[in-house]
Amino acid sequence: MTDTGGVAHDSDTRSTPGASSAPAGPAVGLAVEDWTGDARFFEYSAAVDPVGSGVIGPVPVHRFPASAHEGGPTRAVALDLSAELGVDYPATGPGLLAQFLCIGTDDSLVSAPAATSILAYCLRGRGSTIVRWLEGDAEVPWQAGDVIVVPGGARVEHRAQEAAVLYQVDDTPLLAYLGVVPAVPRFGPTRFDGAVARARLRAVAADPGASARSRVAVLLGNARAPRTLTATHTLWAMLGVLPGGALQRPHRHQSVALDLIVDCRAGCYSLVGAALDAHGSITDPVRVDWEPGGVFVTPPGLWHSHHNESDAPAHLLPVQDAGLHTYLRSLDIRFTAP
Repeated sequence: MTDTGGVAHDSDTRSTPGASSAPAGPAVGLAVEDWTGDARFFEYSAAVDPVGSGVIGPVPVHRFPASAHEGGPTRAVALDLSAELGVDYPATGPGLLAQFLCIGTDDSLVSAPAATSILAYCLRGRGSTIVRWLEGDAEVPWQAGDVIVVPGGARVEHRAQEAAVLYQVDDTPLLAYLGVVPAVPRFGPTRFDGAVARARLRAVAADPGASARSRVAVLLGNARAPRTLTATHTLWAMLGVLPGGALQRPHRHQSVALDLIVDCRAGCYSLVGAALDAHGSITDPVRVDWEPGGVFVTPPGLWHSHHNESDAPAHLLPVQDAGLHTYLRSLDIRFTAP
């Protein structure tokens, strides 16, 4: 470096007549390596579908029973499919982790997950969530039927005034795969009042055209996610009802669905499969029976239909990474004709 008038400049590297044009050698002490050791080359058709070829495992159809959150001490119960997914961190889907948080009366659970979004539905009980985030501390109350969302990068403490079970979903597996941590919160702590959600759902179900719709449900949206119309910028959730005796025709989407059954009677189930026959029914389906308080995983890209052979309505709360897929324009949700 040279100093001219107090301003530092790089040495003049302009070419002069007769000067050599050979590139400069490496700086003293700089190691020069080949850097090709990790490079691989694959013939396109043999490598373009690593799931189909078995290089990466598919998301399994899986059912988690309600017994996982019955009784016992305060604890977090991970709905973990990491072995099936081939990852070394807890995961229920490639980008989502679901847990049952069981909290005794006057007890609490504390965590600080490396997630951008945390969503929790109160299955039973009453309490509040203390959120310590960049914009200060907040306390969000909840009771059975409420949903709350909390931004990433926060310390979260769930406290129960009476014994509670929360169904929590976050996107920690997505961040673990990317090798990143949350930096800037994209939304604030938000509560979706369960009584209001049920009232909105009853109004939707009472509409004369409800039976002709693909589903009868209320989506949870957030003012901070105006482009995706989702609960957070990555997480999508809905409160849906399947009336007694009803069938929800097959549909599919590219986001994984982690379906919580809020309530149902015997005779409710889903059929899941890869293909449809000429009549629009799923061929060779896997049957997943519903259970109040249970959760099942619907893999991305598979057709699935919901059936209620009882005489009472059933309610469910699916959570998906459809906020992310909607932003990527890759959700590709499709329905069969009625």
